[in-house]
Amino acid sequence: MQPVEPEPPVEEFLERPKVSWFHKLASLLFIIVCFEVGVFLLVFPWMDYWGNNSIAALSPWVRSVWESAYFRGALSGLGLVNIYISLAEVFRLRRRPADRLKVSVI
Repeated sequence: MQPVEPEPPVEEFLERPKVSWFHKLASLLFIIVCFEVGVFLLVFPWMDYWGNNSIAALSPWVRSVWESAYFRGALSGLGLVNIYISLAEVFRLRRRPADRLKVSVI
């Protein structure tokens, strides 16, 4: 009977993810775009300019939906989701590369 060799630690199999400058730049641009779209969707539906466009002039039922407070609130909710995504990406970008990789060994 041969002795059983213990398995090497998990750290030997894992390599640190290589993060280059263009990955960080792409993440930063994604954060900026998500934040700007979020602020726009949060604020613009409640401004006076909201009803002055060609979409609202298509037909009467489109105009009633377009000026509905429920529709405006839904768009503002999407804006909050975009802002949340941008803040989550900021915190993800700030973490060290070793913390980003979680491995569970059974």
